[in-house]
Amino acid sequence: MLKTHARQFHTLILSVDLLLSGAVYVAFASLFGVFAGGEEQVLRAVGLGVVACFAWPIALDQFDLYGSQRRRGVLSACLRLAMAAAVVTALMLLTWAVARPAVPFTLPIAVGCAQFLVLGTLRVGIWTTLRAVRRRGRNYRNVLIFGTGQRAAQVGAEIQRNPAWGLKVVAYVDDRDTPVDERVPAEQVHKLWDLEDLLREHVIDEALLACPRSMMGTIAPAVAILSEAGVPVTLLSDLFGDMVPPPRVTQFGSMAALSFAPVHHSRFELGAKRAIDVAAGALLCLAAAPIVGLAALAIRLTSPGPILFRQVRSGLNGHTFEMLKLRTMYVDAEARKADLLELNEMDGPVFKIQNDPRITPVGGFLRRFSIDELPQLWNVLRGDMSLVGPRPPLPSEVSQYRNRDRRRLSMRPGLTCLWQVSGRNTIGFDDWVRLDLEYIDRWHLAQDARILLRTPSAVLRARGAS
Repeated sequence: MLKTHARQFHTLILSVDLLLSGAVYVAFASLFGVFAGGEEQVLRAVGLGVVACFAWPIALDQFDLYGSQRRRGVLSACLRLAMAAAVVTALMLLTWAVARPAVPFTLPIAVGCAQFLVLGTLRVGIWTTLRAVRRRGRNYRNVLIFGTGQRAAQVGAEIQRNPAWGLKVVAYVDDRDTPVDERVPAEQVHKLWDLEDLLREHVIDEALLACPRSMMGTIAPAVAILSEAGVPVTLLSDLFGDMVPPPRVTQFGSMAALSFAPVHHSRFELGAKRAIDVAAGALLCLAAAPIVGLAALAIRLTSPGPILFRQVRSGLNGHTFEMLKLRTMYVDAEARKADLLELNEMDGPVFKIQNDPRITPVGGFLRRFSIDELPQLWNVLRGDMSLVGPRPPLPSEVSQYRNRDRRRLSMRPGLTCLWQVSGRNTIGFDDWVRLDLEYIDRWHLAQDARILLRTPSAVLRARGAS
């Protein structure tokens, strides 16, 4: 679990919050004799219980308690948790005043205090455990530091002093000829023009701008390059100016910071997206099991080789994972690919041809109705993928991306996405990327729902399938 991305972990916490807050309310309502009354009293108490459960995730999200707490103190987080508890308790008291259930007003107060203690204990335990794990070099994020002067060295030193943050400095970037601070490792110093090479050669989760005001003119293009590639940027300086995208105020230890993420998605919505992935993915796995079983039998009887095709793909921020598919090609398909490159019908780095001779007869049927994609539901449950999101590319394709294309990797890949229900692989690569970026920039849960509803129609019509 500690190796999964933060979004998946926060979704788990959200689910646990709902369960625990609901359990606390039921326990106290039983203690106060709420369920021993008449039907009307029970219904009013249920309304109060709904507020007691579902107000917590909203309040916790508003106080940024589903966000990363890497660079924040436990005391600060506990204070924000107490404020969230006060808001939820106030909402419960307001609901009690409106619904007038036949229970004393002390019930919502007792429930609010108990929920604060339970959820607070859970969070302190998790934060303490994660800090201990990060001190051992696990669950870390790769960062670039811009600047090689005193402020950049201060940032690097603070990262070293706080291993519980789980940050690993990949490189320092600076284009000036001024002396490098002695605390900055010489082997990690790179010039500004090396930035795109660094993005190609390393997985970068975040960039930290710790440069002086004099670099304002030269650092703006770097922010644009990072934003174009989907890498969040945090400003650790007193620089001001017209920078795009709009910043979000964050905290880096004791320093105020501005985060220049390409798109700011609600953590609450992302958590809900992951919860839907897990719930719907589990149900779909059960429903698809007979189909996958029959397909596996057909593959085994008609073609020598494994049933599953395992392939390394690039996921969120370029992190790689092993994607599963039902095998639809002969076992020597990869070896024969070089002989077919001149027949490629897609522009850009993607390789696709109609009537591919490497596809088995059974494989053609499976592909026509996307049955070969069903094992990826396991990738969804693991957190490698989502039900909806840009399709995961091959690392070899990513290496050929233009910098602006890399922003496709700034959201978890999915089984289906906007371009698939808009023509699937009949569109060109540039339109493919454009639709993926449109999905990322305008993402919300309702959009996911629309795409999921349109996907079965696209699959049954086998539109654009090869």
